[in-house]
Formats: sequence, structure tokens, C-alpha cells
Amino acid sequence: MAKTRILIADDHAVLREGMRRLLEQEKDLEVVGEASDGEEAVSFVDELKPDVVLMDIVMPKLTGVEATKLIKKVNPSTCILILTAYSDIRYILGLLEAGASGYLLKSARADEIVGAIRAVRSGESVLDSMATRKLLERVVSLSKEAPEDKGRGQLSPREIEILRLAARGMSNRDIAEKLTLSMRTVKAHLSNIFNKMRCSCRTEAIVKGFREGYVTLEDVPQGIENYEKEKI
Repeated sequence: MAKTRILIADDHAVLREGMRRLLEQEKDLEVVGEASDGEEAVSFVDELKPDVVLMDIVMPKLTGVEATKLIKKVNPSTCILILTAYSDIRYILGLLEAGASGYLLKSARADEIVGAIRAVRSGESVLDSMATRKLLERVVSLSKEAPEDKGRGQLSPREIEILRLAARGMSNRDIAEKLTLSMRTVKAHLSNIFNKMRCSCRTEAIVKGFREGYVTLEDVPQGIENYEKEKI
């Protein structure tokens, strides 16, 4: 199997060097370049065609949000995984809207970062649990301002159970093991959830599920040790 080609975009040289050493220990990962600002990130993606860009947010010339928008416009198949020190809801919303596949904090463990890269490369997306919680808190605020009609009753008990486990940051594999189901069955349930809720991804389904009462804040871990993987 071909290695996953990675571009590291961060204005801190020490972080880039440390991340390169970390990733190069993995046989299936290959660091093909490093960018020290947003403009370089956009340029290097055009030149090097990486599979995944590990992107910081605050960088010179172009921010991570601006660079992500430009990259996804020209190279939509390139996956953007945000690795940042910031959990500001404005960044989270802006980057998800820009097309980022994942959002992790720099406090994430090494194995979480490696796992997140593999997840986004395989079509999943990854969202730090802190980011998930902030998204849901944002939904609470918006719901109080403008309540919307609820659509409760459309999901089956099993689908609600799976949606709540997804909100806790469990991957498809984790959910399958917990419920003694096959991965294929879990994916089928998620696909049904997306169709019924008219959502395109797990993050959107969780947020909408929260608004419709299927998911509560108690279903979402407060720590950053877990993170969500979603199948787009």
C-alpha cells in the first residue's frame, strides 16, 4: 500500500522538526514537505500534491483558515487536518466551513495525531472532543435564540444509541465492538442516520441530533483525551 504523503504547515520550526521525526517513525507515513506560512502551504500543495496537510491556524501571510479555503478550492481531494493550540469556536466553525477534515489540539498525544492522519486519509474526519463540545454549546446558544422544529421520532432506538456513542468520540470500530456489531452494520446505521437527518457527515448529525434532543451535553466527554472520528 502506498504511503500517505504529508505536508506539515506550521510557522514554528521546532514543532515541524519534532512532528517530522514523529511521523517518519511510521512505515505508512511520509513527510514530503514543510511550510512555514500559509502562502507556502498553498504553493507546496500545488507542487507536491500531498494526501494530508497538517495545518496550524495562526501563521504569517495566510492563516490556516485562508490557506485551507484556497487548497480545497484547487485541490479538493487533499485532506486538511488542523493541529492548533486554539479551541476558539470561531476557528472551529471557520475551518469546518472551509473544508477541513479534522481539528485537533496540540495537546493531543502522538498516537492520536498519527491515528487522526490515517483516519482523514481513509475518508473519515476527526474532531477533538473539546471542539465537539464547543460546537454543541454553540448550538445550545443558537437554539435558545431561535428554537427550531424538532424531528424526534425519526431515528430508531439503535440509531439513537449509535449517534450518542459517536458523540462520545467513538470510532466506527469502537462502536462495532461495544455493540457487538460488524463495521458494515455500523456504517449502514450511520448512513441511515445521515439520510433521515439530511446530514452529510457525522459532525453535522451530532449537532443536529443535539438540537433535536437525541444527544445531550452529558453524552460528550469534557476532556481532550478522546476525539471523534467520523465517516464522511
